[in-house]
Amino acid sequence: MNLHTILSHLKEAKEELDNTIEEIEKNKDYDFGEFAIAMSHLYHHLNTAWNLRDATTQEAEECSEENFKRWRKFPKDEELFLDD
Repeated sequence: MNLHTILSHLKEAKEELDNTIEEIEKNKDYDFGEFAIAMSHLYHHLNTAWNLRDATTQEAEECSEENFKRWRKFPKDEELFLDD
């Protein structure tokens, strides 16, 4: 597994989650638009961490447009053991 790149994306996801929680706690006017943007950013990093786990360091660093689009998609339920 490409632990270096996975870790980088997980740290980005954690930062976004921490920021989102902080914003919601301090801003009672936090709205859906802000939430949608934050969650999109969070899922981008979580999905990418999962989907590029077997990518080489070179593939991750070069990140072609095709890989970018493929890696950021939500994994299939069966990959994450979420199906019934």
